Amino acid sequence: MQSTKSQYLFFTGKGGVGKTSLSCATAVKMADEGHKVLLISTDPASNLEDVLDSPVSEKIQAVKGLDNLFALNINPEIAAHEYRNRVTEPLSGILPASDIKKMKEELSGACTTEIASFDEFSRFISGENEGNQFDVIIFDTAPTGHTLRLLELPAAWASFSKENPDGASCLGPTSALKSSQERYNKVVSTLRDSSQTTFYLVSRAEKSSLKEASRSSEELRELGLNNQKLLINGVFKALDPSDAFAVKMEAMAQEQLKSIPENLKGLALQQYPLLAYNVLGVEKLRSLLDEKLQANVASDQGDPILHLDGLDLLVEGITKNQDHGLLMTMGKGGVGKTITASALAIMIARKGFEVHLTTTDPAAHVQDFIHQLDAIPPSLTIDRIDPKLETQRYTEKILQQKGGKLDEQGIKLLREDLKSPCTEEVAVFHAFSKAIQQAKRKFVVIDTAPTGHTLLLLDTAGSYHREVMRHTGLHPDKIKTPFMALKDGNLTKIILISLPETTPMREAAALQEDLRRAGISPYAWVVNQSLAMHASIKDPLLKSRATAEAEVFKNIRKGLADRVFGIPYLPTENLLPALLDFYKGNIVEKNV
Repeated sequence: MQSTKSQYLFFTGKGGVGKTSLSCATAVKMADEGHKVLLISTDPASNLEDVLDSPVSEKIQAVKGLDNLFALNINPEIAAHEYRNRVTEPLSGILPASDIKKMKEELSGACTTEIASFDEFSRFISGENEGNQFDVIIFDTAPTGHTLRLLELPAAWASFSKENPDGASCLGPTSALKSSQERYNKVVSTLRDSSQTTFYLVSRAEKSSLKEASRSSEELRELGLNNQKLLINGVFKALDPSDAFAVKMEAMAQEQLKSIPENLKGLALQQYPLLAYNVLGVEKLRSLLDEKLQANVASDQGDPILHLDGLDLLVEGITKNQDHGLLMTMGKGGVGKTITASALAIMIARKGFEVHLTTTDPAAHVQDFIHQLDAIPPSLTIDRIDPKLETQRYTEKILQQKGGKLDEQGIKLLREDLKSPCTEEVAVFHAFSKAIQQAKRKFVVIDTAPTGHTLLLLDTAGSYHREVMRHTGLHPDKIKTPFMALKDGNLTKIILISLPETTPMREAAALQEDLRRAGISPYAWVVNQSLAMHASIKDPLLKSRATAEAEVFKNIRKGLADRVFGIPYLPTENLLPALLDFYKGNIVEKNV
């Protein structure tokens, strides 16, 4: 890691590229050098605790084994609870208790949770929290789309409060926003100051990841956040030149590195190798940034070959006695939700069923995969739930429904209220609900956003469900809300996606637990990028990583899932055609 004088370091990029590993390794290195460092995760699906091998909570605490390193998770739910109290407390002696209670209920939506996380994060930069006690604060940010949205919120809030001075929304009373405006302005100013803040764009040596880094760089620049550096993680170099698979993997990585987008070529660049072991614990974190230490870390060597059922058998099970239903691929960013969703949609459509493929991910890559095919089945339709477009449609719909009863001033106020940043969340939810309705007559495959955003979306579904049940006069048996559809195992099948590594497995397990608490039981797990599904591997680095997969699969089968399916690691740029070819011999076309 190149040295930096910045006080605030942000690690951002597509999910699964190694932001947490590199941010933690940097934190350890700087603490070793004598700096007092605070490491903060703003990711709702944070895994700091696993990577640091030390307890991490919503309170600042020391990382075991290091005197100068401290860590913190910004817990969205706790942040939201504290935010609700802050914005309603000044009104407690003015408004009746019933009004305060109603206001807190209005502040319980998904948008408020996201805003509260930003509000908490901003205090460490403004100096209101303990931030001024540290030499360096490192932020392990959420996946790119979420991060950018957080950074854009101050401008959205400023606009909303100026144009709607006497209003309120799920952001809270406008008066409360105004009182925080000075802090938000200070935070944005600090983020734009190159002497204080550095943004590390973390990528893999692959086109989709570099494309995401390129997009992030442009959007950061548009926000005036120009002090950027590019880190490319997990670059593979073959150790056994006789292993054709390993040689192909290395060649692909080098070819991808030649395709660095133009807007990234001017950035300072640092590469980090793919290691034979998972980077968990302080010792291994130190080795990530020090090649001399890498040889001292023991790696496993054994028989890596595992039998794992493929997606073809998952498709057979899903379509055996059914010609419709909702399939949702879920998991943390970067684990392979999009390739899994795309492959499932194509494979089901090839069997003659009517299929609709869509995505709720702001950083959608469905089209990138689909464009790799020479042709798609005629029974497959594809679209994307575009947040900006859905917000426009939703705004027009509300204006049409309510505008006829309002005078000019009333319409103006309604338009201003619809400019609230929360409108987008509601609009996306409405589009999501339409997709669920289609699943009653065809297969609908939804590639969801990374875990944190997905849970917020499901929470919106649950909130909508509770609101309908509270206010409708209909008998519950006559009502079918989207949340009820998600809980219906006959209609909806949740597919949890993981990588064959300990941390992604634990993250998927935590998501499964959250879903089960909501009454939603996942149908199956899919483990992506499995090296152990290849019998021909000889390269010692790859064999070591493949051997380590055995324990992961054992843990999944032992206590997490009855149905487990695998996707092999495929060293190719055209991943979807290669994956379909891999299963082609097993797919039986359905006669229609």
